Amino acid sequence: MMGRFSRHRGTAILPIALAVGVVAMQVLPAHAQWAVYDGANHVQNVLIAARTLQQIDNQITSLANQAQMLVNQGRNLASLPLSTLSTLQSTISQTTALLAQAQNIAYSVQSIEQQYQQAYTSVSSGMSDSALFSQAQTRWQNSIGGFEDALKLQARVVGNIPSDSSAMSQLVSSSQTSTGALQAAQAGNQLLALQSRQLSDIQAELAANGRATALQQARDAATEAESEAQYQHFAQHDAYVPGTVSMFGSSGN
Repeated sequence: MMGRFSRHRGTAILPIALAVGVVAMQVLPAHAQWAVYDGANHVQNVLIAARTLQQIDNQITSLANQAQMLVNQGRNLASLPLSTLSTLQSTISQTTALLAQAQNIAYSVQSIEQQYQQAYTSVSSGMSDSALFSQAQTRWQNSIGGFEDALKLQARVVGNIPSDSSAMSQLVSSSQTSTGALQAAQAGNQLLALQSRQLSDIQAELAANGRATALQQARDAATEAESEAQYQHFAQHDAYVPGTVSMFGSSGN
């Protein structure tokens, strides 16, 4: 009897244990479950984050480069604060005005042709002594005036040297301290303008010196023609005839 009871009891306990186990699994809290770590997925997430950070850093660098490029463009477009144009123009005007004050014979082709014809090439033996003297005096005045004009222009050119030196120093300093390409180019252009003005001074001085020399040479040539005309006048007079001259109140025999 006891064995039969024990066998029936063991059979009944097994379903009860299974049922209890199922209920226990259902009532266990979520944090009591085991966590599963996926290493490959973690590494992939880290790589994606690193790439994203690198892209952001590249974008920041690109924006910084663009900002610097805009700053450089602004510097390149900045104008040079120094300008010597008005000074150069004033100096050129003064030299031009001095040339326009040329005495007697101006720097004009028409004027030279007319006055040169009258005073230098019209000498002839048929002219009177007074006419020859008048032309000689005109030629002398032209030569004196030409040399005086050359001296004045030389003084003007020499007087421009200090201001040219100051302007050159300022322009070179501005070129060396320029903040952009435009300022450097403008400083260089003004230096070229200064050199052009200096070349104009040299050209004007050479012209004045050449004018004075040419007037003197023309005067020398005209003097030779004048001497020939005066000789012709002298040769036209009667030959000298000796006569008796009384000295100390006595008559000579």
